[in-house]
Amino acid sequence: MSATRIDADVIRRLPKAVLHDHLDGGLRPATLVELAAEVGHTLPETDPEGLAAWFYEAANSGDLVRYIATFEHTLAVLQTREGLLRAAEEYVLDLAADGVVYGEVRYAPELNVNGGLTMAEVVETVQEGLAAGMAKAAAQGTPVRVGTLLCGMRMFDRVREAADLAVAFRDAGVVGFDIAGAEDGFPPADHLAAFEHLRRESVPFTIHAGEAHGLPSIHQALQVCGAQRIGHGVRITEDIVDGKLGRLAGWVRDRRIALEMCPTSNLQTGAATSIADHPITALRDLGFRVTLNTDNRLVSGTTMTREMSLLVEEAGWSVEDLRAVTVNAVKSAFIPFDERNALIENVVLPGYAAASDR
Repeated sequence: MSATRIDADVIRRLPKAVLHDHLDGGLRPATLVELAAEVGHTLPETDPEGLAAWFYEAANSGDLVRYIATFEHTLAVLQTREGLLRAAEEYVLDLAADGVVYGEVRYAPELNVNGGLTMAEVVETVQEGLAAGMAKAAAQGTPVRVGTLLCGMRMFDRVREAADLAVAFRDAGVVGFDIAGAEDGFPPADHLAAFEHLRRESVPFTIHAGEAHGLPSIHQALQVCGAQRIGHGVRITEDIVDGKLGRLAGWVRDRRIALEMCPTSNLQTGAATSIADHPITALRDLGFRVTLNTDNRLVSGTTMTREMSLLVEEAGWSVEDLRAVTVNAVKSAFIPFDERNALIENVVLPGYAAASDR
């Protein structure tokens, strides 16, 4: 299949892996409308299609802070056990319907306690919903494994508490940790104690870096805090001149540190100018371990199928390129090595081989 003539149905059937996707940014519009009515929250639109369009347009400001502000509405309906259970179950089913075979969902439990739940109860509830979704997906013949990343909000003071929960629930479906929120002005090293605790407890973590802030953010995340992956990381290109890698870029590439790249989201926040010119393609060509992700499916109006299709149509990607980023993602997943290998050998590669034979 040529790079620019891959049938959309073929892309939809391809096995996919997503490492960077937020629970509170991926609700179904219809679910959001229903849950908002139940809790008495006023939405900017009450028609699901109109609401989806509102989110996409509101997020296209080119500013990360305004992008994050859209979450006021999704978080408003995720303060109860019922809302969290439904959102988590539907999250899994939506991934399965999109051909995702492995996903990592992230959220900050401190943002879901306004209805009286404790942070631990939030985690327990989300894990229950995810388990229900995985059971239903398997029964429908579209199995998907979903691990959880707990987030601390970098501009608040409960990051260590969230890290403690990641340790406490690491045998109950939580596979890692992250810090999220406004990047500029809130350096990752502010939370060094939390990251040191995670390292001592052998819990892997990624850090949002190199999106709204540049190389110092990436350097701190890796060399000071010890992140195993980087969320976004698009501004690593600032350490590459005429194809020559600086020391930090070389460190990222040579040590196979995965970059969780989210093209549509990056366009919305101003971290990239177009799909055709998005750094994911140049970094792929330079040998970086790039992965493809959705970030926030509702807010960005996207899916993994759409992200793949955009790269095919606007950046000339081939099926082989899509397979490579999928393998990259599974290789970099926060699950045991043997389980990653099994997913690649038994699910991902056969799925791509079948697609190529069509």
